[in-house]
Amino acid sequence: MAKNVAEIIVDTLVKAGVKRIYGIPGDSIDPLMDAIRKNKEIQYIQVRHEEGAAFAASVESKLTGNLTACMGTSGPGSIHLLNGLYDAKMDHASVIALTGQVESDMLGHDYFQEVNMVKLFDDVSVFNQMIVNPKNAGYLVWRAIHEAKTKKGVSHLNLPVDILRMDGEEFEGNLEVKVSYSVNVDSAVDLINESKNPVVMIGGGARGSSELLNKFAEKIGSPIIYALNGKGILSDYDEKVMGGIGLLGTKPSVDALNRTDLLILLGTSFPYVNFLPKDVKVIQVDINPENISKRIKANVSLVCTVEDFLKSVLNKIKEKDEKFYIKMKNQKEKWFDELKKVEDENSIPIKPQKVASKLSEVFTEGTVVVDTGNVTMWGARNFKASGKQRFVFSTWLGSMGVGVPGAVGASFVSDNVLALVGDGGFAMTMMELITAKKYSRPIKVVIFNNSKLGMIKFEQEVMGYPEWGVDLYNPDFSKLAESIGIEGIRIEDPKDLDEGLKKLKESKGPFVMDVVVDPNERPMPPKLTFTQAKNYVLSIFREKLESSE
Repeated sequence: MAKNVAEIIVDTLVKAGVKRIYGIPGDSIDPLMDAIRKNKEIQYIQVRHEEGAAFAASVESKLTGNLTACMGTSGPGSIHLLNGLYDAKMDHASVIALTGQVESDMLGHDYFQEVNMVKLFDDVSVFNQMIVNPKNAGYLVWRAIHEAKTKKGVSHLNLPVDILRMDGEEFEGNLEVKVSYSVNVDSAVDLINESKNPVVMIGGGARGSSELLNKFAEKIGSPIIYALNGKGILSDYDEKVMGGIGLLGTKPSVDALNRTDLLILLGTSFPYVNFLPKDVKVIQVDINPENISKRIKANVSLVCTVEDFLKSVLNKIKEKDEKFYIKMKNQKEKWFDELKKVEDENSIPIKPQKVASKLSEVFTEGTVVVDTGNVTMWGARNFKASGKQRFVFSTWLGSMGVGVPGAVGASFVSDNVLALVGDGGFAMTMMELITAKKYSRPIKVVIFNNSKLGMIKFEQEVMGYPEWGVDLYNPDFSKLAESIGIEGIRIEDPKDLDEGLKKLKESKGPFVMDVVVDPNERPMPPKLTFTQAKNYVLSIFREKLESSE
């Protein structure tokens, strides 16, 4: 029996390993909805806004490395996907976006909800086509999957509704592409063996290589620092791990970089080069050749996975007698003591650092989705990674609102999902709590509620402007959760925090904890006074302005 184009699309997605598709129905994708209904191997997840669909798909793919899918109807429904898809693009998540379109004979007629989706999605996509011939449908779906998986990005197919209903032709292409790398590491070995104070800096490309990374750093005596995507690969309590770098970083990481003679970049393309040392040797390992020497000049560059590099180099490097990370022990202990002073405060309003620190003591395994804003600082710096959590950020797009829909997407592939969100980011996508309730997703959402757009307040201050336009009028978010049928509590006094965290941990379903935190806590960069921070942030703004001219 012949299959129509919609059925071919869904069947091919299933063959490619897609387990669910996030979206909202609409007339132009009704044939697609019906094909999903009839296929028992794929789940439809009805979100409350298409942005949430794309965020959920993006985070699911970030966690698994697999292809995920989202969809929107013609016109506004598909336009709403774009922000979440840019998150996927910039964090190299493999997502296929299916967008509805008016009947093909109405294209070019300025028809109701007719939008040039191919033109609109051109920048966000690694593959971008409209299906105009049903006989070509099977190939184009396969090609979209292939490109999204091999290029680690967004593939987009625009689907005129009449084409979806027509009989199409399937295409039997290879949906699994496996690549292995063989590299000559001799030059890297020479630099490592000559180095007295090597520093390893990791990013998202080091995920899955924790054990090898630990052996490598131990053997060469290297401290480990991480870009945001590298958080959680190893425990923050590991004596080799100095913490993050950049505006979200730590003092011992800054100190390690100031003293190093060799920087080993593993799976990271860290953008804030002002934080990186100058006039030191650099080894860079990245699977994407475009990233090599893009930020700083690499003396030795290797295009391969971090895992392949570590396997190749481990038996060739010499064990160092003097471990540089041991020399850094006092700096790290002082930094932890410095953090603890604020984390242990019992002032009202509650210090946000205290909330993040307490959460890391309770939530020691699972997935932590961190929204964008001041909460990113508290999640990156004060939430201590145990080495058994997976952290997800909107790292490169830096989009507010990723927390709740991202946690929904994470919950389908990970047990124990926690979302750290600011009140500003939460309000943007809080309707996805309804999705969590509808599909019984046991996500835990902790709101850092300071009634401000806190990061923007800080940016205004360092640029010399008065605080203005950043005050937020917030409802009681715990009562909002209760109105959905989700357990919610509001915490205003630090003495109630432990009991609240106990309830959050023991809850079997979705849970919202609305914590009123101090709005005057600044997300200060490490080792900088407020005046220094002001000057530093202003220099970044100037660099951005000059590069755009």
